[in-house]
Amino acid sequence: MNLKTLYESNKQRVFTGLVMAAFASLVAFLNNALLTWLILGVMYLFAFYEAMNLFDVKDNKLYVYAVLLWLAAFIYPNPDDLIYLAIIGFLAVMAYTKKVDYRLLAPFLYPSVSMLFLYALYHDFGMSVLVWLVIVVALTDTGAYFVGKSIGKTSFSPTSPNKTLEGVIGGVLIGTVVGALYGTFFISLWLSAIIALVTSIASVFGDLFESYLKREAGLKDSGNLFPGHGGMLDRLDGYLFGGVVMVILLRGLA
Repeated sequence: MNLKTLYESNKQRVFTGLVMAAFASLVAFLNNALLTWLILGVMYLFAFYEAMNLFDVKDNKLYVYAVLLWLAAFIYPNPDDLIYLAIIGFLAVMAYTKKVDYRLLAPFLYPSVSMLFLYALYHDFGMSVLVWLVIVVALTDTGAYFVGKSIGKTSFSPTSPNKTLEGVIGGVLIGTVVGALYGTFFISLWLSAIIALVTSIASVFGDLFESYLKREAGLKDSGNLFPGHGGMLDRLDGYLFGGVVMVILLRGLA
């Protein structure tokens, strides 16, 4: 399948992607702490809502807790640490009331943990590093899609039958090479290459994990927020794993 045919069959997907890219570029250009926290918070609440549906959790009080968690993240110096306090608090309440339902924890493990790490990436390292994550994950995803559609033949995983090994390898190579070059603005090339590579691979499995959740829930997409792209989790899946990995590697290696 040539590029022209791919474009013709994915016009809506391409248009929506360009709009999202333009909006993300504007946010990056403005680089305002309050605005970035607010936008990530809106993304988090949409993702949280979709996760509630995927996990079939009906307790509306959880939305209040999610909002409080995100408000706390704005003022607490280590946003990603808050999830541990939240989980301990949940378990304490469950023990006290003798009403134990571990499903209620699911939306706080996914996507809450990852969203707090995404905010921590911006909070601790700045917008330029958050852009680095976007470059690595977006190019991995886009590269995997087009390489897979063009030359993909070998199935990558039964969890996602349409994803091919050739596409994954192509996407990881593209995301790693471009990401490694961009990362040299902050760290050495070899460290940048390692972080870009591991983040790229993690983003592939972030996509795969969300695919698993959708199939378990009997859904094609997590939502219909973005025409041609699905829901918020469908757009964030790679970042939810990649962001955690990038934060941990930057703290440990850079």
